[in-house]
Amino acid sequence: MTIEILSSILGWATIINLSIITLWFCVFTFYHDAVFRLHSKWFKLSEEKFDTIHYAGMAFYKLATYLFNLVPYLAIKIVT
Repeated sequence: MTIEILSSILGWATIINLSIITLWFCVFTFYHDAVFRLHSKWFKLSEEKFDTIHYAGMAFYKLATYLFNLVPYLAIKIVT
């Protein structure tokens, strides 16, 4: 695998992952009540705990995307 291919893969992975987190945020924001009702049927959760879990999940996903996709992509672009 060449550096150009790896750079392309990391760039597209970053775009895809940031699109997923954006979709997750939009669904969570605009369909909060429906998603909460659906999850509260499966799990015994308060609304505050539900919000905390989702915000923590979004933060972890975004941090992981930056750490494992964006930073290596930028490092490759700066070096080459």
